[in-house]
Amino acid sequence: MDLTGKKVALLLDNIYQEMEVWYPLYRLREAGATVVTVAANAGQTYTSKLGYPCVADKSYDQVSADDFDGLVVPGGFAPDHMRRHAKCNRLVADVNAQGKLVAAICHAGWVLCSAHGMLRGRKATSFFAIKDDMVNAGADWRDAEVVVDGNLVTSRKPDDLPAFMRACIQVLAR
Repeated sequence: MDLTGKKVALLLDNIYQEMEVWYPLYRLREAGATVVTVAANAGQTYTSKLGYPCVADKSYDQVSADDFDGLVVPGGFAPDHMRRHAKCNRLVADVNAQGKLVAAICHAGWVLCSAHGMLRGRKATSFFAIKDDMVNAGADWRDAEVVVDGNLVTSRKPDDLPAFMRACIQVLAR
């Protein structure tokens, strides 16, 4: 599907899972979308679990939900750092409130848990270790490679990336 003209935020922080940043970034660009990396500090290099670097294009202070057609939150341990930033949680909640793509894989569900009640009554999945967090935040948790609930797309782990990205692209193309 052609995503030309679509703009997607890809959230970053240290200790991200490599494939869960780079696979979505390149897959979305391949489909024609503009991908903007967003983190606490623009211009800062954030490193993956294995030390692979990625530079943030913009900071949470420089963006708003109005700037994007959706966002992707990668997993690893980065989401536990991301959700400590109120502006990150607000951005995710605002993108969700506008009915735009909110995609989270693996431990990224932690950010959704902190995004102002956005999981209440929503079907979602995540890495099994944070299932209790997701359920306690109100999610109807499922064990599936991808769960789509309206604008919300969630997956469990790197092995789910093909199904995750197919669903993300379908939601963005609507």
